[in-house]
Amino acid sequence: MHQSPNHLAGDAYARTVSDFDEFIDGFYPYRKETTNYRRVPDQPRDRADVLAEITAMAQREDATGDQGRVSGSLYCGDHEHYAYLGEVFSQFSHANVLQRDMYPSATKFEAEIIAMVLDMVHGDANACGVITSGGSESLITALYTYREVARERGVTKPNVVMPVTAHVALDKGAYWMDIEVRHAPLTDAYTADVAAMAELIDDQTICLVGSAGDYGHGLIDPIPEIAALAAERGIGCHVDGCLGGFLWPWAEELGYDIPPWDFRVPGVTSISADTHKYGYALKGTSSLLYRDKDLRRHQYFTYPDWPGGLYLSPGLAGSRSGGLIAATWAAMVTTGRSGYLEAAQGIFETAATMRAGVEAIDGLAVIGDPTFLIAFMADRDEVDIYLVNDALKERGWRMNALQLPAALHFCVTRPNTKPGVIEAFLEDLRASVDYALENVGKPAASGAMYGFGHTPQGNQTLNTLMSGVLDAMHEVAPE
Repeated sequence: MHQSPNHLAGDAYARTVSDFDEFIDGFYPYRKETTNYRRVPDQPRDRADVLAEITAMAQREDATGDQGRVSGSLYCGDHEHYAYLGEVFSQFSHANVLQRDMYPSATKFEAEIIAMVLDMVHGDANACGVITSGGSESLITALYTYREVARERGVTKPNVVMPVTAHVALDKGAYWMDIEVRHAPLTDAYTADVAAMAELIDDQTICLVGSAGDYGHGLIDPIPEIAALAAERGIGCHVDGCLGGFLWPWAEELGYDIPPWDFRVPGVTSISADTHKYGYALKGTSSLLYRDKDLRRHQYFTYPDWPGGLYLSPGLAGSRSGGLIAATWAAMVTTGRSGYLEAAQGIFETAATMRAGVEAIDGLAVIGDPTFLIAFMADRDEVDIYLVNDALKERGWRMNALQLPAALHFCVTRPNTKPGVIEAFLEDLRASVDYALENVGKPAASGAMYGFGHTPQGNQTLNTLMSGVLDAMHEVAPE
């Protein structure tokens, strides 16, 4: 039957509305299942009812991760461990670590966390550190420290030199602090090109950055060369070990060949390592470590003339819950060296199996020489890696999509080491590559936005879209 233009327009409108509703439901999955609060309720809700509602959300959201079908994100996966840390957290959840006279336990926990991490990364008696809220704060704080050091030698237009794979939190911190970022290209091995970094240094450069496990590919940059270059130019060298810092020490002890990256390397002046990742602590803590106390003091803020009293703060945060610090300490001492070694062994063995399986699939190529995080891309034009991702998603896998080059990565964590998980992933990956080959030319639902990414206009459009997403994250679900 022939349809009129008006009828066709009506159908298109209906589909558009339906697609929008589906998108909103995906972004706000609880909007039709729970009450959406726009004001404090007149009467308090029953605690048991609220707890039941929250428990249902948690169980629903943990399901995929508990099955080991998620790349990264969930590093431990042991709910008994989580419950124990929750108990520890509850003892100090209300404690404000600013008030050390009331809560001196925070000094014990924080200092001992720092000491244990320093031991892992071979800090000497002069080495020191601080606890932050996560990897981003560690990186941004390190950048602030080096800016302050550079001011003392007359730097007025600071810049930082780092490979394009350095964590974007550094770009964020540089943006906030008006620091120019100079990105160096990569070698064919997908690690930092040190010669290119050298060309970018001038008298306004405040520090160099290298990754010891970059987020995208999990690779260790040539830290000895970067650190030597920094020392030669009289500037600092920060090593971002946020991702791999709690794995490399144990892998080395297990006999794996790990390139030099920590304080044993001359010229390395600071390191970041996340306790909330492979340290198996709760989300919200990281460590920032310095070779000496003078460097650390540059991040301190003290103000003796405030009417409210003498003010001193080690970093950005003011009030902090003692619960996270206590739980991090408890996570480390109850995991112990044997626990970390056992976990690392399982992770590296699982990742090796995954790497071999990916390399055996026609149409895919592994990026670099990875160990615990396997990044892979298409090795021929007919395979759209984002179509592969679409198919994996349909099969229940949550992957991390990369760009420049287009790729996927699987960051192996403890839930992925369960029997049969990686075998199931490789089987689904083979089927997903077949799907991509059967659908050549079909637009992918995931991945980068083709046609926009590398022009000022495209970047402006993407930035606007991404800002809209952030807006939505801070707004109540629509009715």
